[in-house]
Amino acid sequence: MIDPQRCLFHTGLTSIQGPLIFVRNAQGVGLYERVEVRAMHDDVRLGRVVLIADDKVIVEVFQGTEGLSLGEARVKFLSESILLNVGPSMLGRIYNGVGAPIDGGPEIVARRRLRIDGNAINPVRRVVPREFIETGVAAIDAMNSLVRGQKLPIFSGSGLSHDRLASNIARFSRLRGTQAEKFAVVFAAIGVTFDTAEHFRREMDEYGAMQRIALFLNLASDPSAERLLTPRVALTAAEYLAYEEGRHVLVILTDMTNYCEALREVSSSHGEVPSRKGYPGYMYSDLASIYERAGRISGRPGSITQIPILSMPNDDITHPIPDLSGYITEGQIVLDRELDRRGIFPPIKLLPCLSRLMNHGIGKNMTHVDHPAFAQQLYSSYAQAHHLRLLSSVVGEEGLSAADRQLLRFGERMDDEFIRQDDFRRTLEETFDLGWMLLAELPDEVLVRLSDDQIDEHIKRHRHDS
Repeated sequence: MIDPQRCLFHTGLTSIQGPLIFVRNAQGVGLYERVEVRAMHDDVRLGRVVLIADDKVIVEVFQGTEGLSLGEARVKFLSESILLNVGPSMLGRIYNGVGAPIDGGPEIVARRRLRIDGNAINPVRRVVPREFIETGVAAIDAMNSLVRGQKLPIFSGSGLSHDRLASNIARFSRLRGTQAEKFAVVFAAIGVTFDTAEHFRREMDEYGAMQRIALFLNLASDPSAERLLTPRVALTAAEYLAYEEGRHVLVILTDMTNYCEALREVSSSHGEVPSRKGYPGYMYSDLASIYERAGRISGRPGSITQIPILSMPNDDITHPIPDLSGYITEGQIVLDRELDRRGIFPPIKLLPCLSRLMNHGIGKNMTHVDHPAFAQQLYSSYAQAHHLRLLSSVVGEEGLSAADRQLLRFGERMDDEFIRQDDFRRTLEETFDLGWMLLAELPDEVLVRLSDDQIDEHIKRHRHDS
């Protein structure tokens, strides 16, 4: 409940620095409290309290401070956190980075107003993520499977096709079985160009996927401080859809590097002591406050699964952003510049990829009883092919045995036929069929991850068919 005595405009501004304004003599103010900043001509901007020290309060203005002046700007403290209106009509709509509709449609009919910073999930009530989500991307579905409640980041690089992959996953993803209608996607684009935002909007609309998607767009031209809100607003919408409407929600966040750059900029404006590469020392806990909102809760319907996408500066996987993200999340999908140069899309580099919760979502009654062995054999054979590719560059292909040359051909076909799939969905059944066909080209003595029964059922059948 907002205290009417405190909803008076405060004029004690002492300084404006970047996205921050400094206010003196503000009494009874709470941390992360919602603030309205009113400039000339009744221009009202949204902000929040980010620091309280004695009688000084620092307010972060999400729409930026351009045009504000110390003498004329006024501040209203609203005694509540930043809230988002949520309701059953959220899907099929496009929003800006702070959750306001920008598609020309009506305002959301609010069933509830939720805090965007959310509530931590009680560890006792967390349920282990399980059950398969089909992304339509063979390299993910077969070998790095995504399960409901998991957080599985994509590590990309500047200029790689992660935006294209993100839109494909949003369009292609689905649940298998009777709960397919309960699936929804919340897509948050953070600090993207206008062209990229239009690409996302057009892709979702043209392929008929918008009816199950809530699309949040924060543009590069928007104030950087607004980027700090966008993933939290998107996750608040996802939490309503999951835990109130019982949906299984896939949240795609791209690009988290833009979020971290905004975090560094605002931290520097605060005058905080920087840590690694200038990022604030609390970036780990800040990222965790976003990533850990994925999960399943005992006794509550629905689930939230996250795919955060980040572009690694200089393709450096040890950079603080991917490094800290790797500690918090459950695996990673890595995109490769060399595959991208060869025109292979998606350019997923299989060997460093990992889904730590994959075994909770595959196997009997979920995907296929032989899926674990199938994935292990594909990975093992592809790793051997990669090693032989390096060896053949030294000794020449003629220095390899016949079995080694078969493995070498297998690795090339994996790149050109299995990983490469361009912009179409590949069902899990099609992925299995293609994988078994490629493995059937190898001699039995190489297929050490498969049982005799699996070789008889799948490998010999494909050899006979060919």
